[in-house]
Amino acid sequence: MGTVKVRQIDTENPKDVKAFIKFHFDLYKDVPQWTPPFISDLKHTLNRKKHPFYEHSDADFFLAERDGEVVGRIAALENKRFNEYHGTKQASFYFFDTIEDIEVAKALFARVEEWAHKRGLNALVGPKGFSPFDGYGIQIEGFEHHQMMNMMNYNFPYYPKFMEEMGFEKEVDFVSTYIHVPDYKLPDRIRRIARKVQERGTFRVHTFSSVGEIRRWADKIGRTYNDTFVNNWEYYPLTQNEIKFVVDTLVLVAVPRYIKVILNKDEDVIGFLFGFPDVSPAMKRAKGHLYPWNIVDLLWTRSHTNWISLNGAGVLPKYHGRGANVLLYDEMYKTVASENRYEHGELTQVAETAVQMRRDLKNVGAKEYKNHRVFRKEI
Repeated sequence: MGTVKVRQIDTENPKDVKAFIKFHFDLYKDVPQWTPPFISDLKHTLNRKKHPFYEHSDADFFLAERDGEVVGRIAALENKRFNEYHGTKQASFYFFDTIEDIEVAKALFARVEEWAHKRGLNALVGPKGFSPFDGYGIQIEGFEHHQMMNMMNYNFPYYPKFMEEMGFEKEVDFVSTYIHVPDYKLPDRIRRIARKVQERGTFRVHTFSSVGEIRRWADKIGRTYNDTFVNNWEYYPLTQNEIKFVVDTLVLVAVPRYIKVILNKDEDVIGFLFGFPDVSPAMKRAKGHLYPWNIVDLLWTRSHTNWISLNGAGVLPKYHGRGANVLLYDEMYKTVASENRYEHGELTQVAETAVQMRRDLKNVGAKEYKNHRVFRKEI
């Protein structure tokens, strides 16, 4: 067996980009829980002229090869806005995939560490991607459950073992919780409080009726997103173009009536809830492609799926304990119980640093069933 060689790809070379993307598809093609990403989205992420991340930060992409065959891949990122905001000098990694061979993993990370050292960075953290819609962490629990679209990562169980063997330690866990909707009953106390909050008129819920309306609210939603998660581990202030990218991504997959914001008396957005019908089965059938018939299949699945994901729920910290949180959970219940077609609900990737939300979720009966760990190593 030959030596593992790691090379940086040329992101303007279509052959290199194809090889980087194809390896992931080849590695997981026989895994039923895996949801293939859209190839067009991946190409966009690797395109330095199009993705807003590159307006303020840097990334490079590497392939590991042995005897002319691709055996692993990884991306190295320097998020300069994150480091500036937090006063850190960390690199992050994403798109880490490898065959079951620790030597391949070691070769990939050696190259990323070298890349980081050249930039004066002193820590390596990840998986952590290019936008808030990129899933965080390496999956460490719940491998038997299907991957919720591309809102999270899926990987083989040997990945976390490799990370520990290479000297990485836990940075933070992102837990996803499950609700069996027919058995999900919001406690009467919470519904009572939510009703009183609305009667007082302190806060109100605004539900969107069209994609156009979501776009008109983009700046308000973006500002609230920037203010809501300031205490969260992954936070950094998004640029205007990043907010636009998030909203553009949102409206592609959103059902407007599942997108809700909480307003105060001044009509400021102080919280939000994003619900997404799970179209994973159609994504699996599409195998990364968006041909017209795949789009028809995605739309049909969106209207008929019995799974729903709640991803992106939060209330501004200063409104915690004043009734807005309770209103949020009441809206969660109304969303998953709507239309009488949802049997399964997932609250996707809540950071363990979001202590209040994690506590609230347990109180309303959500059960932890997947865990993704972000790893860290001083370099």
